[in-house]
Amino acid sequence: MARQLRAEQTRATIIAAAADLFDRHGYESTSLSDIVEHARVTKGALYFHFAAKEDLAQAILELQSDTCRRLARETDSRGYSSLEALMRLTFGVVRLSVEDPVLRGGLRLATGGVRVRPPLRHPFTEWLDIVTTRLLGAVKESDVPPDTDVDAVAHSLVCFFVGTRVVGRSREPVTRQPRRLAEMWQILIRGLVPVTRRARYLSLAARLEREIAPV
Repeated sequence: MARQLRAEQTRATIIAAAADLFDRHGYESTSLSDIVEHARVTKGALYFHFAAKEDLAQAILELQSDTCRRLARETDSRGYSSLEALMRLTFGVVRLSVEDPVLRGGLRLATGGVRVRPPLRHPFTEWLDIVTTRLLGAVKESDVPPDTDVDAVAHSLVCFFVGTRVVGRSREPVTRQPRRLAEMWQILIRGLVPVTRRARYLSLAARLEREIAPV
């Protein structure tokens, strides 16, 4: 049991090191030797768990997908409105991405053209489905007008969400992400939500930003 635990810890260390390097330098510019040095493990330990760099990328994308699905289930189980659930989900992802290099590395991989092997779906496809489902719920709950083009809004929201991180990567620290996300929601709420319900969600965006902003 102790040997198995050490092996699991070593695997997690390698994944975290690879994700950190992928996030900072990109997939193509990161070598297995770089990962070995950053993780402070032997090449033998790395090859015991991963036969190639592609396998490491796949493992990071799988963990990212698992985390996003878990957060979606958690928000759905708490009785929030569909729009609030979507907002809380995005702030939850940002909170974890500030803390966890695996989520940051997964996003860099997703935007870097790395092939996603079946049965895993591309993160953007998965996120579009999650956003679309909750926007359709928001239409039913009258938080979004019935004539809204949900597909267009979902696509724009995912692009906006991803873009804040892609642009921010070279311009500002990851700790700035809660502010950028709150700004994104302020724009979307003013453009989507009926005036009579707007104050509630603008207030929510400000509160969620405060809750996850680094101290």
